[in-house]
Amino acid sequence: MLSKNQFEVLVYIESKQNEKISQREISSNINISLGTVNKIMSELMQGGLIVQKDQFIHITPKGYDLLKPYKVKRAIFLAAGFGSRLVPITLNTPKPLVLVKGKRIIETLLDAVVAADIEEIIIVTGYLNEQFEVLKKKYPNIKLIINDMYNEANNISSAYLVRDLIKNAYVLESDLYLYNPKLIRKYEYHSNFLGYYVDRSDDWCIETKNGIIVKEKIGGENCYQMVGISYYDEEDGKKIEKDMKDVFESPGGKEKYWEQVILDVCKKHYNIYIRECHKEDIIEIDTFNELKAIDKTYDV
Repeated sequence: MLSKNQFEVLVYIESKQNEKISQREISSNINISLGTVNKIMSELMQGGLIVQKDQFIHITPKGYDLLKPYKVKRAIFLAAGFGSRLVPITLNTPKPLVLVKGKRIIETLLDAVVAADIEEIIIVTGYLNEQFEVLKKKYPNIKLIINDMYNEANNISSAYLVRDLIKNAYVLESDLYLYNPKLIRKYEYHSNFLGYYVDRSDDWCIETKNGIIVKEKIGGENCYQMVGISYYDEEDGKKIEKDMKDVFESPGGKEKYWEQVILDVCKKHYNIYIRECHKEDIIEIDTFNELKAIDKTYDV
């Protein structure tokens, strides 16, 4: 098994297989000290996981074998909701399919998933579900699952339908406009939830301790603003399958947000790590005014 630092170095090298990279560059991009990177590089070479030829660093077959358990197998998109705060645009178009600067919101995420070599793509639809068929022209391998409960339950109903698939999988809210496609990776070390640090938040946010999420709440200080992209490894995926069913079928369970099962109701069952990003990496377009601010073509 790889250590977390070994994993991060190896994954960065894998993403730059045809480029010349320095240990200083690796250090800068994965936020590990140069001394630690030097030590890890030595360990990886001695272990036969990487070789260096003509200033290029290559991962060996042994290195790829050790990365296999960390490969992301699928991406699950939750796209069933109405998007009421984006009216009037969403009266005729599901929010994920709204055009922003000439591109559908969900396509910014789908393109990143495809670039990360994640072959299995599932989109859980509901409102105006037939309109999502248009995506198959560009992404022929996507599978659409219709959530007939979307108008009588919260988004936990979408996760409930695919609860057996949340293993080695990303779960993505489909109304996020992604500026930094590198947030979607081919490999993940452990279960994590994306967020960026804020001094103060009035929105959904999370508290952490030693890098592990300990509380989900609305509003707080010195916390992480939640971003609707998370990943779950094999072990946690198996637990989610049971917990999602139990919570959804319990009194009041249909009113929950899906991630509350993991971060709140059954949080003792999990250690979910925060994965830090920057505010500029991604944006959730909540209102028509926010849409107009990003895309001036709507400001008429």
